[in-house]
Amino acid sequence: MLSPMNAQVSPGYRTIDVAPIAGALGAEIRGVDLRSAPAGEQLAEIRRAWLEHLVVVFRDQPLSPAGMMGFARAIGMPVEYPFVRGIDGWPEIIEVKKLEHERVNFGGVWHSDTTYLDEPPMASMLLAREVPPYGGDTLFANMYLAYEALSPGLRATLDGLVGVSSSAKADVTKTREDRIRSGGRDDARTEYVAEHPVVRTHPETGRRALFVNTAHTTRFAGWTEEESRPLLEFLCAHLTRPEFTCRLAWQPDTLAMWDNRCAQHNPVNDYHGHRRVMHRITLAGDRPR
Repeated sequence: MLSPMNAQVSPGYRTIDVAPIAGALGAEIRGVDLRSAPAGEQLAEIRRAWLEHLVVVFRDQPLSPAGMMGFARAIGMPVEYPFVRGIDGWPEIIEVKKLEHERVNFGGVWHSDTTYLDEPPMASMLLAREVPPYGGDTLFANMYLAYEALSPGLRATLDGLVGVSSSAKADVTKTREDRIRSGGRDDARTEYVAEHPVVRTHPETGRRALFVNTAHTTRFAGWTEEESRPLLEFLCAHLTRPEFTCRLAWQPDTLAMWDNRCAQHNPVNDYHGHRRVMHRITLAGDRPR
C-alpha cells in the first residue's frame, strides 16, 4: 500500500516532495499539478526521483487526454501500442479496461511491456479513470534487486545469455482477447519476436537488471524451450519475491509512471463484477544492451 501523508519524505528535492512506498521501489510525488506540464528544475527532479525509485505515483491528477500527453511528451516520445487502437484523436493513448461481465484483465501477468519489440518502451504511464470499489491494485518488482540477489555464479552464467521474447505466449495473449475484439488494430502482426540480453545495463543509471519475464520470454537463444524452461521458471519466481516488490492501490485520477527497463508489473485481477478503466501511454525506448 502507498505511504500515508505523514510518511517520511526523501531529502534532496527543492520543488517536489518524494515519499517512498516500500524499501524495494516506488515513491509518491507530491506538490505537482501535472495539468501544467512540469519543466525546468521540477521536471529534472521528477525524472531523478523516477530513476531512483523506478515507479513514481501522482495523486489527484484530473488530466484530459491532452494534459496526459503533455506530461508524457515532457518525459519522452509517446509511441503506439501494436495490438490495440488508441482512443479517438489520440492514437498513442490506449484504454486499459475490464468491464463488469469480463473475467480476464488486460496484461494480468508479471511482465515488462512489449519486450517482443526490437526497441521496448522506456516507460509506461497509467492514469486511473474508473476504479472498482475494492481490488484492482498493481504490483511492481525491482529487477536491479532481483539480479543483485543472485549468486555470483548464476550472474556470470546469465550475463552471457540472450532471451527470446514473443508476443504470442498463451498466458498473455489470453489477456488481450477482450480488448482486441473491441478495439484491435487492423495492421497488427500475428506475432512479434525479438532477442534481448537476459541481463541489460540501464542506459541512464548504468545498473544491471534482469530482463526476462513470464509473459513474453519463451527461451534462451540457442536453447530449446524445454531446455530453457527450468531456468526461466526459477528466474520468474525469483524476481517476484516479496522483498523486491511494492503494491499500488489506485484511486480515481492517480497517475503512475514506471521504468520498463528495470521494473516489472502485474495488475491484480480480484474485482470480478466491477469496472476498471485506465488510460495508458508508452514512451519509446532503445535496444537493450
